[in-house]
Amino acid sequence: MNFSNIMKKAAPDLVAVLIFLAISIAYFFTPMSEGLVLGGHDSVAAEGLKQEQVQYKQHHGGEVSRWSNAIFSGMPTYQTAPSYSATDTLNKVGYTFGLGTIYWFPAISFLFVYLLGFYILLRAFNFKPYLAALGAILWAFSSYFLIIIAAGHLWKVMTLAFIPPTIGGLVLCYRGKYLWGGAVTALFTALQVVSNHIQMSYYFIFVMAFMAVAYLVDAIVRRKMGSWLKATGVLIVAGLLGVAANLPNLYHTYQYAQESMRGKAELTAQPAKGQAAQKATSGLDRDYITMWSYGIDETITLLIPDYKGGGSSSILDRENVEDLPGYDDFYQCAGQTQQVFQQSGLQATPPGLNLYWGEQPFTVGPVYVGALVCFLFVLGLFYVKGPVKWALLAATVLSLLFAWGKYVGVTDFFIDHLPMYAKFRTVSSALVIAEFTMPLLAILCLYEISKRKELFQLTNWKQAPMVKKVGLPVATVLTLGFCLLVWLAPGVTGDCISQSDASTFDYMRQAGFPADLVGRYMAAITSMHHAILSADALRSAFIIVLGILVIWAYAANKLQGWLMCLLLGIICLTDMWQIDKRYLNNDSFTEESVMEENFTKSPADARVLQDTTYYRVVNLGTGGSPFNETSNATSYYHHSIGGYHAAKLHRYQDLIDRQLNNELQQFVNAVNNAQGDMSQVKGDSISPVLNMLNTKYFMFGKQADQVVLNPYANGNGWFVSNINFVKNADAEMAGLTGLDTKHKAVADEKFRAVLDGSPLDSGSVQVTAHDLDCLKYTISSPKGGVVVFSEIYYPGWTATIDGKPAELGRVNYVLRALKVPAGKHQVVMTFHPASIAATNSVAYAALAVIIALFAFALWRQSKGKERTSNGAEECSKLAK
Repeated sequence: MNFSNIMKKAAPDLVAVLIFLAISIAYFFTPMSEGLVLGGHDSVAAEGLKQEQVQYKQHHGGEVSRWSNAIFSGMPTYQTAPSYSATDTLNKVGYTFGLGTIYWFPAISFLFVYLLGFYILLRAFNFKPYLAALGAILWAFSSYFLIIIAAGHLWKVMTLAFIPPTIGGLVLCYRGKYLWGGAVTALFTALQVVSNHIQMSYYFIFVMAFMAVAYLVDAIVRRKMGSWLKATGVLIVAGLLGVAANLPNLYHTYQYAQESMRGKAELTAQPAKGQAAQKATSGLDRDYITMWSYGIDETITLLIPDYKGGGSSSILDRENVEDLPGYDDFYQCAGQTQQVFQQSGLQATPPGLNLYWGEQPFTVGPVYVGALVCFLFVLGLFYVKGPVKWALLAATVLSLLFAWGKYVGVTDFFIDHLPMYAKFRTVSSALVIAEFTMPLLAILCLYEISKRKELFQLTNWKQAPMVKKVGLPVATVLTLGFCLLVWLAPGVTGDCISQSDASTFDYMRQAGFPADLVGRYMAAITSMHHAILSADALRSAFIIVLGILVIWAYAANKLQGWLMCLLLGIICLTDMWQIDKRYLNNDSFTEESVMEENFTKSPADARVLQDTTYYRVVNLGTGGSPFNETSNATSYYHHSIGGYHAAKLHRYQDLIDRQLNNELQQFVNAVNNAQGDMSQVKGDSISPVLNMLNTKYFMFGKQADQVVLNPYANGNGWFVSNINFVKNADAEMAGLTGLDTKHKAVADEKFRAVLDGSPLDSGSVQVTAHDLDCLKYTISSPKGGVVVFSEIYYPGWTATIDGKPAELGRVNYVLRALKVPAGKHQVVMTFHPASIAATNSVAYAALAVIIALFAFALWRQSKGKERTSNGAEECSKLAK
């Protein structure tokens, strides 16, 4: 095949790629042209953690540390800054796939790769480029995918972007293109996994499994089991190659997961007052897993984006809010209520200020797949033939069951019996499956209409097949009909008042607020919400009507296939663009200098940094819990006992829940009562756990005089005179309460062999050098004994005494301890896991095989040897 023929064949695909690039640039043109940067919450949090690692690399010739001292008193960087030489190479491959756009404006790259990935999937089905391009738009602009860009959930973004082409490899294999299918599956599995959001990959394992079963059914019917087994074997090998190329990250993530909040709890759960104890899970707490459950009726946001009001923003910020019916009464009632709340000293917020009235604690925005997509999805359930349809339906149903979480009983079964399910939180994010299956089935539906135009023609209705007689009316009634019903009678959805607002109204009644005020207030909120809902329902109905007209014109031979796709693309892109801009817009970006202001050094920071010794701080001036400091600003400059991370060490979370929260409250009260005179604060008795973490400074604000020195901090290490060995984690945590941590320790029985048998003596412990992954001490004592270090215990840390290996133990639930002989000794602790080099070698080998697969596939294609195997069903091209 000569170059001109290759270019001629590839021209439509190149045009599609250029269109995707143009769309991506257009969406982000303003922030790109103004040099702005993404300001999402996770972007800010990552910046806070990154500073420590940046400084380490600068001082160590580009080396990467596997440990951080900046957050939660110390934790591995496996899930804060994962970096391995093999996966760094793989990341560069991913950047190349995005045409390098990641380097000049990352947000453009995210949207572009969304589009390109789904396009590859649909081309794997052998759909014509213009139908595949339409499908790519339907997928990429689903609202959640843009919302997570705004939030800065960039690992999730890239994982989702690489999932469709991974499934494209599956489709190629089952179509008999084993070599190309295997190569594509291996590469995009590798890129998907390196993007490091296992939860998203986990969800789509079910999609791939359902599709594999669908192809199995097809193979049984057509008696082609040999082809199915061969394709399945290729997919398994390809998947393993993709996984092997990520072995460093996967192995260490797995290892860390056992110690993190994703692992099994070691403490017996403490039920809330008046509640029965919950059954322990193999991962996160049950309530934590299901906290963000999508309401069952909230699922209608797939069709009508504002069905629950949109995102959790102030209704007063909504454009033209003053034109909503009931606004005047609402404004007056809210003002009166606010005045009474303030006079009563209540911190409550007047009802109705939150635009969102759904069941989740809060949300950035709804999951909206597009009104026309919903119509075509329902229609596709009737029009599309073959088992793949049922696979997509099954995956969609599973997606909804996952997302509904605490609102359906089957969730307990998932948590208790479905492998890995209990490792993940925010179950509402499982709707990404529906965001995949619905546009895919919509495109398959259009493909079926292209083969049988009579399915969408309004003539010869009596002679029409049953699927048309049933399917078209059902799809129209369930989508268009429902939208019209909500537009005309929004009251059918209820009063549209959130549970939190309803609770506030109950309180107001009990507190003696006038009944007419409460009634008028509730009626005003309902009127406003009904108006918002009605307008959005009409909008969705209009989109469906436009789409139906275009498809009808095509079926009536008034439009060619490419023009139908173009018009549908414009309709859907306009529809979803408008919704997406509500949540990812110019305001989502900020000047780089403004981003840096999050980390401007305050006078309090400067005051603490004058102390160049090795210690930790706690920042109580963030306006919230120091253990949920979403900006990680404290970690930018200091070794913090707090911070923000979704997968902190489980034992440290236990320490926060059972000890630190209570101690902090007591300490703050004591400092306030003593008016800052620390000599009047009984620090040894009220904050022993804070002291053992060497919490030397308490920051109550940003000013220098708001820094309090804690003279009771235990220091970097100390000898203990007594160790109490206990039988389990519950006893260890209980023993820590009120413990004199300066002189005593409590340890699990499993560490008796490591720590027992030494004379318990006093002595001196001095830090001579400290780095992220290396600590050096000079330790001396007359008789020897056990030294407790203010460092978090984690497998992988090793110790030597005068150059000879020594075994670390764990005491006080989270700290390292070491038995040190009499005399003066040099103790060194390091964190350089040997597993990193070994797993990197495997990853490089797997990557080399993947590259070889692609090279071989290209060579065979150039020789005209790659073809579909006998019996593999080709998807026909879209009729013109």
